Amino acid sequence: MSVTTSRLSAVRAGLLDYQAAWDEQRRLHEAVVAGEQGDTVLLLEHPSVYTAGKRTEPWDRPVDGTPVIDVDRGGKITWHGPGQLVGYPIVKLPDPVDVVAYVRRTEQLLIDVCAEFGLAAGRVEGRSGVWVPEDDRGPARKVAAIGIRVARGVTLHGFSINCDCDLGHFDRIVPCGIRDAGVTSLTAELGRPITVADVLPVVERHLSTLVQV
Repeated sequence: MSVTTSRLSAVRAGLLDYQAAWDEQRRLHEAVVAGEQGDTVLLLEHPSVYTAGKRTEPWDRPVDGTPVIDVDRGGKITWHGPGQLVGYPIVKLPDPVDVVAYVRRTEQLLIDVCAEFGLAAGRVEGRSGVWVPEDDRGPARKVAAIGIRVARGVTLHGFSINCDCDLGHFDRIVPCGIRDAGVTSLTAELGRPITVADVLPVVERHLSTLVQV
């Protein structure tokens, strides 16, 4: 299923193997670079998988031999799997390319999505992604992660937001290389089930934030 908002198309890809999604990202990237396709966002879930960005340290990885896929995005190691909505925007950035501004727009999209469900989340200085601030339940907790790459002015990889996933998957790694903070989900924070199906249309409504300049 494809949904178009402003000049950006969203494709609901369902449950998709990580390698298949990566192949589709690269195909779309070539088409967007060549001007043969407009900006496109893949929205999907992955079967359980760990992926490691270029800054992943050996001690961030699972100690139990769990397989990890090394990828060319920024950032460190993270988990993707059922109950987590993943978005891969393949978007041509305006000249001059400002990667930090694009990351901030992605964060704003996710902050606005959280707000629609009644969760107050925001940024943490020096750390990417979207966070629930420290409170009486514990230290700051990441509810959405961002890891991107820009090649020839067009973005790859993207964001993930934890809806109702099993947070135990993060216990095997040092998520995003951060040891002094936790990982959470919309369901865990709000105390009611928030599924990928619930979050998907809300993310789609906010995708235009990615291309605002």
